[in-house]
Order: sequence, then structure tokens, then C-alpha cells
Amino acid sequence: MSQAGPILFVSNTERPAFVAALDEARLFPVVDTDWASATRAVEQVQPAAVLAAMHSGHEPHLALLARKIADQSPYLPFVALDAAGTLPHNALPFASRGGHPDRLSARLRAALRVRTLHATVLRRLPEVKVALPEGDPSRDATVLLIGRGAAYPALSVALGERVGVVGALSIEAAAKHLNTREIDGVVLAEGFTARVTDAFLTVLAEDTRFRTLPVVVTAHQLVQSYDLPNLELIAGEPARIAANALPLIRQHAMEAQLSRTLRSIDAGGWLDPRSGLLTTEAFARDFAKVVEQTQSRGGGLSVARFAFDPSNPRAQLDAARILSRLMRQMDFGAAQKDGSVIVVFAETDFRTAHMIARRLSAVMRHTSNGKHEMRSDPVISVDSLSASDTARSLLARLSADASRAAS
Repeated sequence: MSQAGPILFVSNTERPAFVAALDEARLFPVVDTDWASATRAVEQVQPAAVLAAMHSGHEPHLALLARKIADQSPYLPFVALDAAGTLPHNALPFASRGGHPDRLSARLRAALRVRTLHATVLRRLPEVKVALPEGDPSRDATVLLIGRGAAYPALSVALGERVGVVGALSIEAAAKHLNTREIDGVVLAEGFTARVTDAFLTVLAEDTRFRTLPVVVTAHQLVQSYDLPNLELIAGEPARIAANALPLIRQHAMEAQLSRTLRSIDAGGWLDPRSGLLTTEAFARDFAKVVEQTQSRGGGLSVARFAFDPSNPRAQLDAARILSRLMRQMDFGAAQKDGSVIVVFAETDFRTAHMIARRLSAVMRHTSNGKHEMRSDPVISVDSLSASDTARSLLARLSADASRAAS
């Protein structure tokens, strides 16, 4: 991976050994600066990442430096070493825990991959009419909270104020969620033995899909190291755990958003970078085409509409992402302006489509968002193409079915 620029190390004391080891390994040339000069150094050095020691003299300068770093483009990773308080939203926490340079270089490599991805997307954006989604990526993030115990409800609320939360009371339930949906971070709370925690972290580390996932452990000392670059132990009050886990979750949500944007660029702008499904224009075009082909060649074609409570716009986004992950290759869909998501099942009869739609809806039902425990129970309507149908008449009937089902 190409790394343009050095690492800027901000501290009012000398480098700890594990930071010096980065420099000696020639992986990352390290440039030193103190807190008072740090903001200016970001401009002069043009670093590829910033590491900051949070143990003396940082208080008056931290907010300004974090803002300066957040304004850089492409993404500039900011790693805060051994922070005692609550971190700014873009400062990735890192507890040195006896100083393992390998852990730090893995954390930096994972963050620099996101920077490279951002640079690639920015370079390719002019090719097609795709806009990078606006706003903070963490507001679209989903976190898996696993736990049993007194802190679980408070953690659920503290995380839910910032991101979508999927709860799991057992490791088995958690594994199911990891396989069926887009997760931007895992918070493993109390209620499990050290042996169960160790087995879970080992399984995550062995699966390439989850290796860069932020994993926050709140209740156990981690005695051994795992091949999980974004694994962090964050103890304390639920609000502090949530605030300090957020930067890692945010970075993962940003990486997922950039990957979807890149897929959209590859697809000529016909994919929506937020949901991963087709844009409404591409959907209308493809749907008209597939109806025409089915009418002339024969065969089955079914359509399902998942409608959500309009006061919970997040439910539509979650559902769209679940569908883009679980749909069969031959199916396609789009989030609609009325808050629903429509999926077209090619070569599929009514009964099979109904069964698939019910299975997809069962996955959607498990997300709650925010403080009010808003559930995402969709109203489903399914219909199939008949000989006299056009694309428009089939969609109109689907909406009419849906409004009957909802009333």
C-alpha cells in the first residue's frame, strides 16, 4: 500500500519505544512535533496520519487539532494514544497496553487503507455523475451490541443516540447478525466468561470479512493479541464507552460508504452509494426492460414492496442495505421516494417470492434505532406479473395492495 507522507507524532515528551519502533522499521517515517505547534505542522508536513500522545499538555490544543485534521482531504487518520477522557469524533482510541508496535502498525495500516480508498474515489468521481453521500457517515452506521448484564440497557441507549443498534444476548445470535447484515462495529459488553470472549475474538480474527471490524471489549482484560487491528478495550461509563468507540465505528462506516461509491462509479452511476441498491432512475429503466422481456418470452416475474413507518427513515436505509447484501444475483431493487423499498425477483413465481420476502423481512425486524426503540417491522406486499400487465400497472397494484395491508 502506498503511503504518501510521513506520520506526524504529537507529544510534549519524547517518543515511547513502540512509536520509535515504527520509524526504525522504515514502515512509517515519523516526524515529531509538540502540541503547541501541531496544527501548523499538519499544514507543513502534509502527513499521511497523525499520532498523538494524550498524557500531558494536550487539553488546550486537542479540539483545534482534531478540527484541522477533520478538514483534510483525503481522509487523514488521527490516532490518540492512551486517552483518559472522551475523544473528539475523529480521534481513534489506542491503548498502548505495554507497547506493542505491531498492534499500532496494524491499526495505522487499516486506517491508511481507508485513506487510499478515499483518494481513489476522489480521483474517479469526475468519470460519472455520482456524488459522495453528504454528512457524517456514522449516522448511517449500525453497531452490534452483545451482552447480558446491568450495563447492557444503558449501553444500548448511549450507542443508540449516535448510531443504529442491533442487540444480541448471545454469541450465537450475534453470529447470525454478522452473517446477514452490514455491521460497522461490535461492542462486546459484560455477561460472558473470558473463555467465551477469547473464542469469539479468535473466530472474528480468522474470518477475513470481519478482520478490520472495530471490536470494543468493555469488561475483560485482553491477555493475548488477536489479528484484529481495530480491537480496543474501552472500560468505564456507558457514555464514555460509546463516545470513544464512535471514531472507530465512524471510520468503518466511511470505508463501507466509499466502497459503495466506488461500486457505483464502476456501474456508471446507476447504483445509489448510500443504500447499495439501484438508483430510482436505473430501477425504472431495468424494471420496464425485464417486464417487456418476460412478456415476450414467458416465465415468472414477481415484485415485493417493503414499506416502513415514514417517521423512521433509518428503517428504509437499513432494509435497503440488508437487501443489497442478501438478494440473489439475478434480483434487483431500489429505495423509493415514498419510504419503501421495492425488489424485483426475476424468474420467480408468487409463492417463492412470498417466501423470500418473508425471510428478508425477518432479518429487518431485529434493528432498533436510537432512544425510542423504534422497530423496523415492514408491511410487505408481493405481486406477480400477469399477461395483461405493464411495468406501471404492476407497480400500481403493488402500492394499492400495500395501502390495503397497512390500513
